[in-house]
Amino acid sequence: MDSFETISDANQVRERWRAREAPAGDFIMFGDGSLSVMELVRFFPHDQLHNPQAATWRWQELLRAHVWTPSEWMDVDTEFATHAFAGSRALAGETSAHGSIGWVALTRDDECTLEWLAVSCSSNPFAEVTLDETVVTAINTAGRIWTFPRNAPQQVEITEDPAYPWPRQGTSAATPVS
Repeated sequence: MDSFETISDANQVRERWRAREAPAGDFIMFGDGSLSVMELVRFFPHDQLHNPQAATWRWQELLRAHVWTPSEWMDVDTEFATHAFAGSRALAGETSAHGSIGWVALTRDDECTLEWLAVSCSSNPFAEVTLDETVVTAINTAGRIWTFPRNAPQQVEITEDPAYPWPRQGTSAATPVS
């Protein structure tokens, strides 16, 4: 397939998924051939601009396309986690293109039938994933929990992972010896 070919149906998406490829960028590629263009936005309190733990994240949908042309494709073949539930499977990992790019996919349990694939260029890799009847939950290596509604992944919520080993505020790595 030419990398500038217009994607307009589920068969083309299925071929790319079987090759473990995704469009480069912040997108959700759906099994029906449509695509959501996403944007990751980080908000910091004015008095904690350099505190990554204080940031809140939102991955918001900018537009939905039913026919689209990718500028390039990237591999989504590094898988760190998988979880099956009631005939579906969630998978998560990173791309080989860059260490900051993470991905999460929802498939039928055979892993060949894609429901959707979310790729974020700034999320960091996703190291854990679970699913139930309503959501796919993925935890990235930056200490954030991404909760994707199964039927509307573009409405993802991102929260802090309370188990993440954040440095304590007001402490330094070195403890003075008395």
